[in-house]
Amino acid sequence: MADVKNVISREGYEKLVEELQDLKVNGRKQVTDKIKEAKSQGDLSENAEYSAAKEEQSHIEGRIVEIEELLKTLEVINEDEIDSKKVNIGLYVKLRDVDLEQDVEYQIVGSTEADILNGKISNESPVGAALMGKKKNAVVDVETPTGDFIKYKILSISKKKKK
Repeated sequence: MADVKNVISREGYEKLVEELQDLKVNGRKQVTDKIKEAKSQGDLSENAEYSAAKEEQSHIEGRIVEIEELLKTLEVINEDEIDSKKVNIGLYVKLRDVDLEQDVEYQIVGSTEADILNGKISNESPVGAALMGKKKNAVVDVETPTGDFIKYKILSISKKKKK
């Protein structure tokens, strides 16, 4: 595998480490207890609880491996060193859709943390990529996956979310 670095905020990194620890300590123990309980019920060939517990164990172990591999490729950004004069990862960007005259605010994050429902867009997404490095008042054209273009004006760039 290529040595590709994905960027992540300190908060996102800490959440991943916390999830990993929880899975290793609590998740494994809980699923082991479920397997022991199911085994105590006798015949495993027709034991739905045993099958479900083994499937859950497989899911937990898979997620542990996934997080451990991900942590090896992550680069934690130092929010204190980010230049908030231009769009960059970790910053909040307030935009105006020029055609619809509607404002939206996004936090630019690495692909690992992207969560559009919570206003976090990846620096690799069409909007994120178009905004990277641009300054306040810049107007950018963003090509959507359908081939249409949306024109955004950057209203503000900040380290904190606007109220």
